[in-house]
Amino acid sequence: MSDYDFDIVLIGGGVVGLAVAAETAKKGFNTLVLESQKNKGSSTSARNSGVIHAGIYYPENSLKASLCVRGKHLMYEYLLKHKIKHQKLGKLIVAQAGEEEILEKIYAQAINNGVTDLKWLTKKEVSQMASELCFSEVLFSPSTGIVDTHGFMDALEGSLNDNAGNLAVFSRFSNAEYSRKSAAWKITVISSSPPNEQKTEFTCKFLINAAGLEADAVAYNIQGMPELKIPEVHFVKGNYFNFTKTCPFRNLIYPVPVPGGLGTHLTIDIGGQAQFGPDVEYLYKADYSRKIGEDNSTLDYEVNKNRQKLFCSEVKRWWPSIKEEHLSPGYSGIRPKLAKPTEGFRDFLILGPDKTALPNLIQFFGIESPGLTASLAIAEMTTEIIESNIT
Repeated sequence: MSDYDFDIVLIGGGVVGLAVAAETAKKGFNTLVLESQKNKGSSTSARNSGVIHAGIYYPENSLKASLCVRGKHLMYEYLLKHKIKHQKLGKLIVAQAGEEEILEKIYAQAINNGVTDLKWLTKKEVSQMASELCFSEVLFSPSTGIVDTHGFMDALEGSLNDNAGNLAVFSRFSNAEYSRKSAAWKITVISSSPPNEQKTEFTCKFLINAAGLEADAVAYNIQGMPELKIPEVHFVKGNYFNFTKTCPFRNLIYPVPVPGGLGTHLTIDIGGQAQFGPDVEYLYKADYSRKIGEDNSTLDYEVNKNRQKLFCSEVKRWWPSIKEEHLSPGYSGIRPKLAKPTEGFRDFLILGPDKTALPNLIQFFGIESPGLTASLAIAEMTTEIIESNIT
């Protein structure tokens, strides 16, 4: 592909963009990642709980299910190979009285998705693992874990660089136009920050939109992209509260899911900090900009302390002894959801050239949880799309 400045350009230096770039560079493609912020993954990837999901909840044959299950196996292999901090803590999924049927459906869904290691725990086993837990029934997922997300992204960037790929920060995508005559994408990028902005133009064979929160804004600036193919992306804030005492639990603890999320659950980060969240807080469009590269400057990541009482009351359902004064505001993240507040499940949306009628264009929309877990599987799938479109 020597007629182009780059074989592949990815827009977005989050965990998915980096995973795809590391894989394409490994395959021998001259790869460049454009990141509008000063640090990789600062918009969404660095602001989550770092959980490696098992693939339990998602509808059978959905991308979320298949890519999560495949991605989990690829993730653990990668983490061991590159010596990245992680722990297979396991997860307790807890049903209260009246919720047993929901938990049974979750178990059946997991089996359908190829998750075969779930175990029903006896009351004695639960008492030994989590003596302060209030429950009616408990499912145990031994393959759920946690990962040092920053360490994972550092390793992906290292893999990219080792194979002659590059990550360009402060490089904001402006627009793209496809030339059928040269069979190339012409990309315009605005580099640096005001007042020293500079426009740069270059060409590539394949263009990949992995911009996360900005994926729809990027899509509208790709000439020829059918607007009807661009989904509406909703910004959903997830708040976390830290537990300030020594945590008595060694496993992650999840109640049965709630609309839009997995309930107020307990996670433990790689440093041992116990935290609760995320919740589901849809943001209004008036609260943020839709201009490419400017979303982060207008988003409010502050955790509202007034939500602490609600967090505590929800956790009390499965941990009655917790006290509100043992919680403190932690951090928040914002994820790109395709589902409206009143909608149910929406899958990842991955559009290849066959879906948009634009040559050599691949776009990701609504890559929220389990995007971290699925990242290496998304990279594998994307590389297959690329290789099948090489002419």
